[in-house]
Amino acid sequence: MRIGLLGTGYWAAETQAAGMSGHPDAEFVGVWGRDPAKAGALAARYGVRAYDDVDTLLADVDAVAVALPPDVQAELATRAARAGKDLLLDKPIALTIAAADQLVAAVEESGVASVVFFTNRFHPEIEAFLAGLGPQDGARFTLFASIFQPDSPYAASAWRKEYGGLWDVGPHALSVLLPVLGPVTQVSAVAGPHDTTHALLRHRDGAVSTLALTLDAPPASTAFECVFHGESGFVSLPSGAGEAVDAFRNAVAQLARARTAGHPCDVRFGRDVVAILAAAEAARDRAEVVTVIAQ
Repeated sequence: MRIGLLGTGYWAAETQAAGMSGHPDAEFVGVWGRDPAKAGALAARYGVRAYDDVDTLLADVDAVAVALPPDVQAELATRAARAGKDLLLDKPIALTIAAADQLVAAVEESGVASVVFFTNRFHPEIEAFLAGLGPQDGARFTLFASIFQPDSPYAASAWRKEYGGLWDVGPHALSVLLPVLGPVTQVSAVAGPHDTTHALLRHRDGAVSTLALTLDAPPASTAFECVFHGESGFVSLPSGAGEAVDAFRNAVAQLARARTAGHPCDVRFGRDVVAILAAAEAARDRAEVVTVIAQ
């Protein structure tokens, strides 16, 4: 599988490009970015070609990995799908339901494979934990990050500053909650200090989960916790399961297999995550319970 990279930021360089370099299931062909100088530097670092035109890169590959802001990703991934290229997407796949639906339609019409890189879902330890958990009554998920400090590689991320933790780390929460608790039908949410979103989710089969999410926590208050509860008591999601670059290498391998077998973290799952995030945003901003828009 010949694969190209769209994106040149820190995540693209240290996770996607690093994960594709020397991969046994994929030939890393080249890089395109909105900043040609950054594309050239990243390509030189990994010994691949820097492309100044997206369509030229698409003509040379079988698949693309995308590491771009979600609104930019949605447009270019739709273009790549229509060109018949398999997709290894980042989360969230879009910032609106309409853009996500357009991307799903392009994937379905072209018949290409799609995998969305929800990092935790590609750590074998976490995937095995979720598969063996069994029915649960609910869960609480807390992720307080502090990424806008001067030494953070994401401090200047414009889309993260605008959309906050709900859209950036909310997908991490949903990627592990939905396989266990099922689809979400209703959401309520409120805003808290430090740009925190507190959301209450009702799942289709009766389970209830809570999310507390921010990217702008005080450095002393950063936290990660995911706890499920049910008949057997409380059980926590494993932490420290591995490095992101190793998870991405696993995702590349799974994209190659998804051509024939499909994948649980495909673009349709990514679209459902976008719909829940959009409902939570609306519930928070309008102070009302919002019904999730199903496919």
